[in-house]
Amino acid sequence: MSFVSMKIPLIDLSNLGENDSTRWESTKIQIREALQEYGCFEATFNNIIPLELRKSVGDGIRQLFDLPLATKLLNKNPQIPLHSYVGRNDSNTLVESIAIDGALSPHEVDTFTNLMWPDQGNPTFSKDILLYCGKLSKVDKIVRRMVLESLGLEKYIDEQINSTDYVCRIQKYEAPRTPHSTLGLYSHTDKNIMTTLHRLNHVNGLQVLSKDGKTWIPADTTSLDSIIVMVGTTLRAWTNGRLHDPLHRVVVSGNETRYTIGLFTVAKKGYVIKTPEELVNEDHPLLYKPFDYYKFINFTSTDAGRASPDPLKEYYGA
Repeated sequence: MSFVSMKIPLIDLSNLGENDSTRWESTKIQIREALQEYGCFEATFNNIIPLELRKSVGDGIRQLFDLPLATKLLNKNPQIPLHSYVGRNDSNTLVESIAIDGALSPHEVDTFTNLMWPDQGNPTFSKDILLYCGKLSKVDKIVRRMVLESLGLEKYIDEQINSTDYVCRIQKYEAPRTPHSTLGLYSHTDKNIMTTLHRLNHVNGLQVLSKDGKTWIPADTTSLDSIIVMVGTTLRAWTNGRLHDPLHRVVVSGNETRYTIGLFTVAKKGYVIKTPEELVNEDHPLLYKPFDYYKFINFTSTDAGRASPDPLKEYYGA
């Protein structure tokens, strides 16, 4: 398997919808083609994360990871794998991460911060995370709307948007303190619907595997003002395989810690993922039966789910 200096597509989402239907149409075609071929792209969006917000969130995140381990371990959700604190000992890699369920809910975010800082809470962190995740969710909704339009599925847009929620995952990759490339996070596909990922500092490391499985492609943004948008397995299933969910990993080197924030679009509890009938035909037979997102997520944490190259097919294949 090779590693080459290819780059994922760069797509400008700024100023869309301002009486420029031609640009909207051309952009959604670019997005669909990028997500079909690469499963991800770099999105620019008029300085969507202002520098002062990025700095404030970065300060808060460093404080968060500096908390005692016993405090961080309070971040747990026994019902849903990976919606909890993950330490380096758990993952056997350089990554340590913390999850915030209901990332657009002031109540849920305040509950999280009061758990981490029980004496006086952390209102600045709560305010910053809510604002940050709100901006990332704006990109997610625009991209999903464009994907559905490009597939001729406009009638499903409201259902698609209203049936989803968000989980924020904050990640710290410890500096390996070596010039040699070191695995920071093992290769995997995101199992959710869509991921928007923002890098808080200049430490590179994200790589995606090409669709043919032969080449690892650098996938960090070219600017800290951009974000990565990536397809999850659930969206691949919903589109009946029209979109690609890329295998990706993080490889780091050097003496500086990498920090990222990922906003993961997930299905609301009780919502059944079902491929629209318009996407099923003779050339595209149904790949997956309707499934409950959280049952699928739980299956991925079992021995059978971890061992399968396509756990969704293993459990819900048509």
